[in-house]
Amino acid sequence: MPVSESDRIREALESETIAVVGCSSTPGKAAHDVPGYLLEQGYDVLPVNPNAEEIFDRPAANALSDVDREIDVVCVFRPSEEVAGIVDEVLEREDVETVWTQLGIRDDEAADRLEESGRAVVQDRCMKVQHRRLLA
Repeated sequence: MPVSESDRIREALESETIAVVGCSSTPGKAAHDVPGYLLEQGYDVLPVNPNAEEIFDRPAANALSDVDREIDVVCVFRPSEEVAGIVDEVLEREDVETVWTQLGIRDDEAADRLEESGRAVVQDRCMKVQHRRLLA
């Protein structure tokens, strides 16, 4: 069952390194503004976008599997139908503790697979909103 309790969401928000799959280089888009906010709050944001070389003056990885750093949370800004493939990449890694899909994005079958692997899942919630609500 995806995380919905404030304590479990707070736990995910207390992580340090967040890979943002679908991070945008376009200001005004949620996929740009939310990761920008997270950077301002001190998180180590790792952009993942095959159509950008750099976002926030940081190199953008083509795919999650190309990120050669440890990741605590994978934040997803891609359509729900792409979540299963992203989860496949997460399951190939040992480091990811939580997968967080943003507002309007959910895949219950993929969430079940993550939970079976011992990882936390937050679906259909905005990290910025939850950060402001619980930690700011």
